[in-house]
Amino acid sequence: MFVAASKQHVYLMAFAKFAVLASMGELMVMRLMSGDWRLPVGMLWRMIVWGFLGILIALMFNVNAAGVKAVMAKGLLPNFGGSFSFALATSVVTNCFFAPAFMALHRVSDTCIEMGEGKLMKMVALRRIEIFQRIDWAGFIDFIICKTVPLFWIPAHTITFMLPPEYRVLMAAMLSIVLGVILGYRKAK
Repeated sequence: MFVAASKQHVYLMAFAKFAVLASMGELMVMRLMSGDWRLPVGMLWRMIVWGFLGILIALMFNVNAAGVKAVMAKGLLPNFGGSFSFALATSVVTNCFFAPAFMALHRVSDTCIEMGEGKLMKMVALRRIEIFQRIDWAGFIDFIICKTVPLFWIPAHTITFMLPPEYRVLMAAMLSIVLGVILGYRKAK
């Protein structure tokens, strides 16, 4: 049933997988930081954002996988045979070209939810410049982009792209739990 639903309802399933699993990562961060199980500010909004990010991930995973296959077929990317070179190339392309913008969008949405205290009217009233100024962009680039992308996401998504397509988004959603634990541990330190 899971495989059939993942094939027939790609975006709906991506929304559900990320809304649930990535939100579990957020809960783990709160647990690690506070020592208690509690909901982060605006948890419903965070789940909705995660769901839409899941749709975006499903789209980009398919676009990037198809693009890498096409470029490899033309001989414009190395292909050492087997699924590993495809998976590695797709992971590198995904994480170098899509991930930074995706992660920045997510950082902006999280900051908006936090600054608006999870209340829609407060979030809508925020000026973009206020949100952008609140974000630690140097820390974002140094840790998230320069460390998690090459050391975590590229290896993890290499494994992800070795899986059948219907399991890739699920794996990415589960990896968001792992990253949530890593980030929670870093924040707690």
